[in-house]
Amino acid sequence: MIWQVSPAHCLRRSLLHSPLQRGSIQLTNCYKARRFLSSSATPSFTSYFFHNAQWSSTRKLDAFSSQPAVPDASPSVSVAGFKPVERLSPRSLLKVYSQLSKERLTILNVLTAMSGVALSPFPTTVPVLLSTAVGTAFCAASANTLNQLQEIPFDAQMARTRSRPLVRRAISPEHAAGFALVTGIAGPVILWTMVNPTTAILGAANVILYAGVYTWMKRKSVFNTWVGAVVGAVPPLMGWTACGGRLIPNDLSQIPLYLPSFMYPESLLPLESSMLDSPLAPFALFMLLFYWQFPHFNSISHLVRGSYAQAGYRMLSVVSPKKNSLVSLRHSLLLIPTCSVLIPLAGLTTWHFALTSLIPNLICARAAWRFHQTGGEKEARSVWHHCLLHLPVILGLMMVHKRGIDWLEYIGLRSTPSVEEQS
Repeated sequence: MIWQVSPAHCLRRSLLHSPLQRGSIQLTNCYKARRFLSSSATPSFTSYFFHNAQWSSTRKLDAFSSQPAVPDASPSVSVAGFKPVERLSPRSLLKVYSQLSKERLTILNVLTAMSGVALSPFPTTVPVLLSTAVGTAFCAASANTLNQLQEIPFDAQMARTRSRPLVRRAISPEHAAGFALVTGIAGPVILWTMVNPTTAILGAANVILYAGVYTWMKRKSVFNTWVGAVVGAVPPLMGWTACGGRLIPNDLSQIPLYLPSFMYPESLLPLESSMLDSPLAPFALFMLLFYWQFPHFNSISHLVRGSYAQAGYRMLSVVSPKKNSLVSLRHSLLLIPTCSVLIPLAGLTTWHFALTSLIPNLICARAAWRFHQTGGEKEARSVWHHCLLHLPVILGLMMVHKRGIDWLEYIGLRSTPSVEEQS
């Protein structure tokens, strides 16, 4: 560490010697100080981090040494600045558990999984619906807790994460690991026994992908964002398979395509039951959530890029802010053909959705374009806010235009014609 030396300091040191020695020592010492400060040696990265004892009055400093003096082995620290950790009550323990689970992220996973259930054309039961929600929540809670367990020293360096339970020691790492183990086992078990093995395997794989691959890659490669986008796109697949839908069809040559009605006669319309064996519908759900992750996350990472850089995370917003905004724009544009072509073609919605979804998609793309052009924090925050509204609006429109549902008949404004009337 470089210690700055002022001329006044040199003068005070020279006054400690005899008059004959003052001039020579003062000139010699000040010359050494100026020579040291003007050297081209670059301090090491670790020199920017200090021991807490440096603020103690008993610390000895050497102004003409490139290394700080070693602090006392047992510096005097007042116990009055510390307070005992309070025992967690049941209510505060539940709050800590929700913070370990990152409750907002867990709720988002559950809601997107439920969207896969709601958009499925196959019937389901209340026990299956509740089991899918609880199992998905447990898997997300386990993954998020394991993620925080591995990032305690890095979360402590960022302002937005230094208040997390493990950083402030509201709960011990052993306790948190036990919570992650219980939820990590309970989630797949509930999905396996109450839903089906396919949904359970997807839930367990998502825990491994997030807590293992994604968390490790955050400090290694900028492609961690792509892995995280896959994690966020899996819950709709869990909702789809929970209702009996398949991800891999038995016959790839018989994939139904739901073209607009004017392109073929009514008698040739594919049956709704054929969607059971169609991989195109779950693929469309996956791509919708996959593309949405990038404008949503890249705008957030731009706002906190300083914290990411401080903790040593390899984020695209840190390495290349311009490319970060470009990726955000690219995937916001990819949402347009996904909603206007792929989703109706897969049979999830009617082709009216291709038109109504253009409005929120174009609004989101416009915000991403401004973010790419300016690269400012105001524009990044605008993209983030637009994405928070974009996903529920798109999912709501998909429910409105869901194929096979007549909402006027569903709410009782239109009656179904009887057999006699049809004849």
